Amino acid sequence: MKALTFSTFGTSEVLEYIDIPNPILKSDEILVEMKAIGLNFADVYRRKGNYHLKGNPPFIAGYEGAGIVVDANNQSGFKIGDRIAFADSPFSNAELVAVPVAHVIPLPVTISFETAATILLQGLTAHYLATDSHKTQKGETVLIHASAGGVGQFLTQISKLLGATVIGLTSSADKAEISLKNGADAVFLYSDDWKTHVLSFCPNGVDVVYDSIGSTLSDSFEVTKASGQVVFFGMAGGDPDFVNPRMLMDSSKTLTSGDLWNYLNSKEERIKRAHQLFTWINNKEITIAPPTVFKLSEGKKAHDYLESRKSTGKIILIP
Repeated sequence: MKALTFSTFGTSEVLEYIDIPNPILKSDEILVEMKAIGLNFADVYRRKGNYHLKGNPPFIAGYEGAGIVVDANNQSGFKIGDRIAFADSPFSNAELVAVPVAHVIPLPVTISFETAATILLQGLTAHYLATDSHKTQKGETVLIHASAGGVGQFLTQISKLLGATVIGLTSSADKAEISLKNGADAVFLYSDDWKTHVLSFCPNGVDVVYDSIGSTLSDSFEVTKASGQVVFFGMAGGDPDFVNPRMLMDSSKTLTSGDLWNYLNSKEERIKRAHQLFTWINNKEITIAPPTVFKLSEGKKAHDYLESRKSTGKIILIP
């Protein structure tokens, strides 16, 4: 089979689209012919050598995708031709992937392979942020960093579905327009004294801040109300400052964090959370921008485009 691989860490130049042996199935796995694969920043970090990576050289990145079963491996409940997706199974940047049965998400006919590869990791991340890390309540005001990004767009729409007022933060006017189209009630630019704008919009501070930037963590606390919460879930802008526990005590504010893998902890959880996303999409309660599509053989171009920060929606790879 063909796969997008790398044998050393570095820039996109280390990526190679080569022939490698087909996966050898373990007893609890099925073989999936990939139809669409999600590309994420984690895959860039893996390529650079700064993120967890499974296997041996030539390494295959990717954890998200959708396709059809081509070998059910005597697993009950599966047959050749079944449409499935997954959000947390490694080696997805290939024509064929061995997927553990516990990680398989049945794909309704109403959800295309491309849509599944577009929504699962980012949509499920937004889902746990809004329903677990912080249990969003009707009438709350939430502040979302990078609100035009993949997770930010889902988080904006889910927060609105749950009855919150949403303030978005973005880096450009074009991205602010995207955030507004996703339902944000107000959007401010990082370059425009955003803390002052947020506190003008919400004088007592917001109920919760979703911070995926990291270096903005202290600023996020400054615009959070007493007894409010900051949810830290990424470091796109660099490492966060250390948080003084005395500040938390004096203001009754809460810092929490999380990782999607801790919530996708059973087959039932994966399916339940994914099918909630599918339902919202089928009911048109959540809309998604068309993804940017590259062939899997064009993996270098896809990585370069993702790193350029020009993209606002999802990038998917098609074998």
